[in-house]
Amino acid sequence: MRSRNHAYAKTSKMDSKEQRSTLRAAVYRGDGPAVVHLLQNAGNYDNALQLTGDGLIAAVIQRAQGAPELARHLVLALRQRGWNGDDDLADQLDALLGSGPPPMLRPLPVELDELAGILEGDPLNGGGRLDLTTGEVWPQAAIEYARETGEEDEDAADDPERWLWMHCEGSRDAYRDMELFIASMDDPGHADRLTIAIEGRGAFRRFKDVIASWPGELERWYAFAEERQHGRTRSWLTEAGYRVLPAARRPP
Repeated sequence: MRSRNHAYAKTSKMDSKEQRSTLRAAVYRGDGPAVVHLLQNAGNYDNALQLTGDGLIAAVIQRAQGAPELARHLVLALRQRGWNGDDDLADQLDALLGSGPPPMLRPLPVELDELAGILEGDPLNGGGRLDLTTGEVWPQAAIEYARETGEEDEDAADDPERWLWMHCEGSRDAYRDMELFIASMDDPGHADRLTIAIEGRGAFRRFKDVIASWPGELERWYAFAEERQHGRTRSWLTEAGYRVLPAARRPP
């Protein structure tokens, strides 16, 4: 009991950055019970609904105590927020809980961060492809290298059953994220400074330079941007006919 109380005290004293980092580690490990513990004891995760959803999928699969109740609350929060990808994640949770139809989507062990890096990266890098057997993300540079070194199987290079090609959609959505974040700020002075910072070329660099001087807002921005990017990437997967296979069900 002493060790459990000590763990609770340590968890409850985390700041928002530590909480999100600890939650992310538990999600990527596929540690459902740890996810439930964090959600029950560490406070507010409203800035990490997408991340929380992936963790609760693992927790429900592993039958972690308290997971179904947390998942039902999260479904409501996702549907109320309604960002891109939120309904897709809520549908997956509802199906897992038995309160919705099973999704007609093929599970894929893909990391949303890696996939987002291709979809919203530099258009000059030329996109990439997704391995539909392993979930591995291949940037265009890696594809070209494989071809140059003879590691590419030319017969399977264009197999639609093996590969899902991705085109880089650029930074337009990421710029919109900055605008929405600025609109959410409580301090009018901070909002005005950032509005000026994102005008013209170099907007992303200036935005980060300005917001770096406000640690609390910087951390809130990282959480906000990650949530929106993960949601868009999940939505892209859904439209392509796939869903994220939780870490709890991935092969070792």
